[in-house]
Amino acid sequence: MKKAFAPLVNNKSKIIILGTMPGEKSLKLQQYYGHSSNHFWKIIFALFEKKWSADYDQRKQLILENNLALWDVLAYCERSGSADNNINNETANDFEKFYKQYPQIKNVFFASRQAEKYYDTLVIRKPGRIYYTLPSPSSANAWKTLDEKIKDWKIIIRILNNN
Repeated sequence: MKKAFAPLVNNKSKIIILGTMPGEKSLKLQQYYGHSSNHFWKIIFALFEKKWSADYDQRKQLILENNLALWDVLAYCERSGSADNNINNETANDFEKFYKQYPQIKNVFFASRQAEKYYDTLVIRKPGRIYYTLPSPSSANAWKTLDEKIKDWKIIIRILNNN
């Protein structure tokens, strides 16, 4: 059984970005989006016009200082490899408890259609939050270039600027 990470969040977080479950490389490194071919961190640094850093502490700081939170829909699952379509026996994180602890988070961004699917099946959307689905930052999502992904993810900046 694979276990997800604790949320990366603080009391200033206004937006949460949800993945499904960390892949093998991320679990090994104990880092969100730890595989070097995943575009997640490149997208985040581009959104905030920051110089790229491979330092994980700087990456986490960038998330928190920009009022974002990062978590996964699933708390546990069985999975061979890193592909989301190999997930079985999944259990969702406790979002009711999370949203009670962080009521200021009103915007939920799914970092893939799979994350959205698991959330809609296991958690279920509640009134009072706005939900968005972004193109997956995974390098397996090859039908969009990094620049196209960055352009699509800029909605996060627009939402932050309107809050």
